[in-house]
Amino acid sequence: LEEMTPRSVQDTGNILKQGYLEKKSREHSFFGSEWQKRWCVLNRSTFYYYANEKSKQPKGTFSIEHYSARLAPQLRKDSRKRCCFELTCSGKRSYEFTAPSPAEAEEWVDQIQFLLKDLSSLTIPCDEEDEEELYNDVDSSESVTAISRNTALNQEEPNVEVEEDDIYEVLPGKQPNPE
Repeated sequence: LEEMTPRSVQDTGNILKQGYLEKKSREHSFFGSEWQKRWCVLNRSTFYYYANEKSKQPKGTFSIEHYSARLAPQLRKDSRKRCCFELTCSGKRSYEFTAPSPAEAEEWVDQIQFLLKDLSSLTIPCDEEDEEELYNDVDSSESVTAISRNTALNQEEPNVEVEEDDIYEVLPGKQPNPE
């Protein structure tokens, strides 16, 4: 058995957005800042925040399901107020962040809103490979052959023959192998 070591989210491969944000702390300390720089990582349904990008254990984590994300310039009074956004959910803790720029704040909000829309949707997204498998059984090769035969027989050319066995072209100087 392999020993389970704590892994950072960066190792999971499901990261949709990551970067440094300032997170407003819950407790106001005399010694620390109200806003703390955190490495934040968003995957399909969970928001993680770390002390820095090399941390193995998150300082905190929460599911974004049922949350809403919006820009929140009222969180700060200084020049960075246009960089603020918040995640809120009725009956749950709110999370307040400041991004490095207004554009970054918008990107975080857009990405979270996109994920929330996906989470609330009734359809389950699947990979393109899965979609192909779903449709393979609709038109099996037998039904395609039957359709092409019917199409050929319904045409007005009386001498149309459908040969299925000989699908390979015979090259000059080569004889087909007898079966």
